[in-house]
Amino acid sequence: MGTEDIKDDLTYNIIGCAMKVHSNLGNGFQEVIYQRALAIELQKASIGYQRELEMPIYYDEQHIGTRRADFIIEDDVMVELKAVIRMEDAHLAQGLNYLVAYKLDRGLLINFGAKSLEVKRLLNPRTRNQDKSNPENQ
Repeated sequence: MGTEDIKDDLTYNIIGCAMKVHSNLGNGFQEVIYQRALAIELQKASIGYQRELEMPIYYDEQHIGTRRADFIIEDDVMVELKAVIRMEDAHLAQGLNYLVAYKLDRGLLINFGAKSLEVKRLLNPRTRNQDKSNPENQ
């Protein structure tokens, strides 16, 4: 639910940058350290990004707060970083909620906290459901 094996050049290159960071730093640092290191790798790869882009959150058309995704890449892919021993369903839900809030179709949830880099590809559940209900998209 919400994840799918989507292969494309941009997410492939982002994951490559994350792999470089993880192979150089390993696990055990705070999330912000990985965020700064990934920004350096994205710059070296000439991948455009915005870091900590603030997004207003609305409920019943009323502003109730803000949230910041770790990265918005090329105005197309949301990237949320974690530095935890094991990813939980709550992390996946957070990533999917960010896709909806930012109105983006795809994202990556990347965990630097495990011994091996963990990556989950995410699809916006609202966009995905609309695609399935439209016969032209099948």
